Amino acid sequence: MNAEFFTAIEDIEKEKGIPREYMYDKINQAMLAAFRKDNPEAADNVVVELDESKKKVEMYILMDVVDEVENPATQLNPDAARTYNKKAKAGIQVKVPVETKKFGRIAAQAAKQVIIQGIREAERGIVYEQFTSKEHEILTGVVSRIDPRSGAVSIKISSNSEFTEALLPANEQIRGETLTEGSRIKVYVVEVRNSTRGPQVLISRTHPGLVKRLFELEVPEIFDGTVEIKSIAREAGSRTKMAVCSNQAEVDPIGSCVGPKGARVAAIVEELGGEKIDIVKYSEDIESYVAAALAPAEVVSVTELEDGKSCRVVVPDSQLSLAIGKEGQNARLAAKLTGYKIDIKPESELS
Repeated sequence: MNAEFFTAIEDIEKEKGIPREYMYDKINQAMLAAFRKDNPEAADNVVVELDESKKKVEMYILMDVVDEVENPATQLNPDAARTYNKKAKAGIQVKVPVETKKFGRIAAQAAKQVIIQGIREAERGIVYEQFTSKEHEILTGVVSRIDPRSGAVSIKISSNSEFTEALLPANEQIRGETLTEGSRIKVYVVEVRNSTRGPQVLISRTHPGLVKRLFELEVPEIFDGTVEIKSIAREAGSRTKMAVCSNQAEVDPIGSCVGPKGARVAAIVEELGGEKIDIVKYSEDIESYVAAALAPAEVVSVTELEDGKSCRVVVPDSQLSLAIGKEGQNARLAAKLTGYKIDIKPESELS
């Protein structure tokens, strides 16, 4: 425990950004705990001093000088005490250095453990801070491993200069999508948790937020706020419905999202493996909104019911299957998009 020890702490501070005062405090605590474990009778009388200016580390036991010794672990008679302090007499305390050989072993073990733990904690803290700022954003990752049993995919993602591994469970993957090791994919950061094993970045390919962020990247009018995404309903790998509106009368919100010759929406469909995307115009008028949400089906009428949470929709008989959709998907997504329960009836039932 000499100048090399302090130099090592300084290097860690420069390389890892861990304050040396933090490391000194942790090492002090670890050394005391280690010594007390082997010498419980010493209790709170053990002291560690780290002197940065002198590049020295010392450990000693504060012992009471008494005429009659009852506890040899914490008491000395005056004759024995004068070995450490020539003026020792009953009623004072003397510093008794811990045996150098024993102290060196304890100090080295404690310092090593604390430094390793300190570096680990600091690195986890840096990773956590970096990725917390990316919550609800899209990151591009590289598939590093695929579990053949569960189908879960390990993906290496980065934020600035920090890297971490995130797990994409099978239920967060787009249905029918085939991933291979080394392939690059975009993932949506759902949440970042700080667990005992370090930061856990929860990612998804099925979350509606992925569609929203992809449109923000692809459509300048959404990015600058001219066009606003009001709601998204998604069944990943199959179909998404998205309601949009414009904050400027002269800007067509649907046209902006579709793009010239459909280029913008086509790029997103490709990224999502061919998932169909219906873009509809949002309206404060719930009847108009529900009618638009049921596209591509034509709607005869929409009537909001008294409960304020559901509506009855009438469609031409020829449009009934289209309005409901395969396995009820169109009606289900429209309900999820608008937040209304939708009861679809054919026009013939009213006649």
